[in-house]
Amino acid sequence: MNMIEDLKELISFESVTFSPACQDALDYMLDKCSSFGFVTKKGQGYGYGEIGQGEELMLIMGHLDVVPAGSGWQTNPFEAVIKDDGDIYGRGVMDDKGPMMAALYAMKDIYDAKIPLNKRVRILFGTAEELGDWEDIKAYKENEEWPTFGFTPDADFPLIYGEKGILQIELSMPIEDSGFLSVEGGDAPNMVADWAKGQLQDGQTIRTVGKSAHGSLPEMGENAISKLMAQAPNTTIGKWYNQYIHTQTQGQDLGIFYEDEHSTPLSLNVGQVFIRDNQLVITIDIRYPVTKDYKEIISQMEKVLLPEMRLTVESHKEPIFMDKEGEVITKLMEAYYEVTKDPSEPKVIGGGTYARSMPNIVAFGPVFEGVELSEHQPNEHIPVRDLERARLIYKKAILKLASQQ
Repeated sequence: MNMIEDLKELISFESVTFSPACQDALDYMLDKCSSFGFVTKKGQGYGYGEIGQGEELMLIMGHLDVVPAGSGWQTNPFEAVIKDDGDIYGRGVMDDKGPMMAALYAMKDIYDAKIPLNKRVRILFGTAEELGDWEDIKAYKENEEWPTFGFTPDADFPLIYGEKGILQIELSMPIEDSGFLSVEGGDAPNMVADWAKGQLQDGQTIRTVGKSAHGSLPEMGENAISKLMAQAPNTTIGKWYNQYIHTQTQGQDLGIFYEDEHSTPLSLNVGQVFIRDNQLVITIDIRYPVTKDYKEIISQMEKVLLPEMRLTVESHKEPIFMDKEGEVITKLMEAYYEVTKDPSEPKVIGGGTYARSMPNIVAFGPVFEGVELSEHQPNEHIPVRDLERARLIYKKAILKLASQQ
């Protein structure tokens, strides 16, 4: 059995969040666990494989759903290929199918070596991380044992000890008041919109193209919705948008530019625009510093809305902030250092990982310092060598935290 060949098979499932293929990907991974000799169980939107024994439970949790492929791919996004640069390309190779396959094989290495464990180690596969309120993990928490500690391979190395709050809102106004007859653009709230089109009430048609990026790093993309609004300056919504948002990604003119000593500044991404129930709707993804109160952000934004506009909170995830000197983080960092010899310190990020959905979980890999962040973008890729290194780091981490040695 080969980790990379199995990953290629996993990438072939077009498991965009809430699609039937999510269950196909889940079944595939559970079948892998069973074939490796793990104990398995499937629940509503989740499943897991488990090895070891003992009262305490170490949990490795990640997701098998992906964001839509979007445009601009040089290869089939659901047919993983390894190019001459040594990277594997495909939707999910970085976020989060590749890392979960590395973690699965780390567990397999330990199981095959018959190394005694004094704790149970469970790998949990979610299927609804990219959209919604993580219904998969809610179902897990309602029906299964909660972990003593663990990690999610859904971020960066060396380790994430804090994550910004994630606030997703909708701004809406009646279409007849907006200046548009029709408008649509973007594929998800947490992706920089790479396309947009609209027809103005004067009959003009506008089409724009941007560059996609992860919603937590909007400065890395080019927002097609912002370009669209820039070409509609005489419409009501265009005039407002160009005054308060335009191309800014930190909310400066909205009055919500916030930062603290732990976090990078607030980020703001306009992910989608569409018509629903005769309302023009704009979705905005905001990542705010760990010490900030999201209600202050909402209050400030409401001050600059037009009378006919409405702000609705669609989802909110509180920031997390953990003690980086604790035993679990210390052991994980030891595993990372032994493989890489890199003395870097843990950090705080703007991305949202499964770590915030479960107590005593931290985000741990898979992206190494200096590697291009390509999740949620066309031509998503990760070095095969890095997946192999992550596999070794995860094996060492499990042994440090859950073995009798």
